[in-house]
Amino acid sequence: MEEAGKLKALRLPSGRRRFRERDLVAVLRQRGSSRERAAIYARQVDSGNLERQMERLRQVADARGFDVAAVIAEQASGLNERRRGLRKLFRLAEAGEIDVVLVEFKDRLARFGFGYLTEVFRAHGVRVEVLEEPPGADETQELVQDMLAVVTVFAARLYGRRSRKFRLSVRRLVREFSNG
Repeated sequence: MEEAGKLKALRLPSGRRRFRERDLVAVLRQRGSSRERAAIYARQVDSGNLERQMERLRQVADARGFDVAAVIAEQASGLNERRRGLRKLFRLAEAGEIDVVLVEFKDRLARFGFGYLTEVFRAHGVRVEVLEEPPGADETQELVQDMLAVVTVFAARLYGRRSRKFRLSVRRLVREFSNG
């Protein structure tokens, strides 16, 4: 396989060869002896349709013949870049534990930067499969949604700073009251 250029080996001083596990799995998959491993990712701000998303993703994974290696469901904003579930997806991709990330819509993975995320996954040999685009999403609608999302992010940060200042003021007053 190495001589045919299908696998790259790391040669040790002893003459032995070492192969990366993900390269071996890829070769086995091409021969039909291994199924692709999928991570199902569902995200919703509220718990409204999180269960429905997960069930639909499981059905699609089964229909496409994927082994479900991970199911990640979280309640979080798509604008939050510090989501635990998203970080877990990155760790799974880095470790070579998944081949596919399966999401219902692009915005389930991220409101912004979907293309960047798919490139990060691709760099680890993982592809992102989106079941479908949101109904009726034309370019104008997408632009308006993106602009609203930007305004929402800045408003949340502004209110977050204000509430932090308020909490600090309350703590200071409580300390002064307790000491005095």
